Amino acid sequence: MKIKRATGCLFGAALGDALGAATEFLDMDGIRRSFPPNGPTEPKGNPARVTDDTQMMLCVGESLALASRPFSAENLEQLLRKAFVAWWYSPENDRAPGMTCRRACLKLASGLPWLESTVLDSKGCGANMRVAPVGLLPPGQDDLTEETRGAIAQFQAALTHAHPTALAATDLTSAAIADLAAGGDPLGLPRRLRAYARKERSHYHGDWLGELWQRPYINSPEEFIARGWDECLSTLDRLDEALANPNPEADPCLATGEGWVAEEALATGLLCFLLYPENPIAALRRAAATSGDSDSIACLTGSFAGAYLGIDAWPLDWLSRIEYGDRLAVLGEKWD
Repeated sequence: MKIKRATGCLFGAALGDALGAATEFLDMDGIRRSFPPNGPTEPKGNPARVTDDTQMMLCVGESLALASRPFSAENLEQLLRKAFVAWWYSPENDRAPGMTCRRACLKLASGLPWLESTVLDSKGCGANMRVAPVGLLPPGQDDLTEETRGAIAQFQAALTHAHPTALAATDLTSAAIADLAAGGDPLGLPRRLRAYARKERSHYHGDWLGELWQRPYINSPEEFIARGWDECLSTLDRLDEALANPNPEADPCLATGEGWVAEEALATGLLCFLLYPENPIAALRRAAATSGDSDSIACLTGSFAGAYLGIDAWPLDWLSRIEYGDRLAVLGEKWD
């Protein structure tokens, strides 16, 4: 029986988002008081409401599903702009969206070119949360090489988050999902991600990113993007240290960061997943019981676990109640 990894990934991201939404702005003492003894155990409500993380992930996924092939910056920019602006104006955009997305989407809605709309100094985690569909695109189909996947991941980030670390971390998140969806061994994942980061360190996707690299004191596109990859590699060092002496009882944010910025969200989401690679519910609960950006950390954790284990990782009751379940199912079925 085929493991439905794409569907599992998308639903896992939404379930983590919903589970962590209730704890996002609480410290560990507050989480234990509000959800004794150790944090939330399941998404609440029918529907179980998600945040802007899942909403924006659907924007990216549905844009990719509509895009003509071969993929290009020109055709994807128009689809992503339309989806992001529709999200900006939607009455359902009431889930405390991040400031970076709000600022950039407002400018996109005014018709400004994306290079003028994006937030140049932001490496917030918002672009990570929405990138899972890029990692799920079937490899080897038409023009979809590893290079193209990386370019798409960085480009969708660049429309709102233009710091080089936002681009690199989002690319690395997509690479992690592609690896797991292809059946990669979780225990070797950090090593493979490190190798990917080193390979891509000086690779600037100029056909997609154009002149985004041009900043004061930056002498070349390669120097610009290398700064982002170097920050990601440093955070992978912290992940390796945490996994060398794993402590599932400790707040993961103490080891790899609180997740408000892109590289920390990736590392802490990976840490929660890799503490429980065969127990996705435990991984999701651990991710939701964190002192940082809990919904984003759990969103990433769920996407990793779902890409690895498939849709059967998640309880049917949770799946039946998650908000936007019909749209998630359509996308998952397309890529499964």
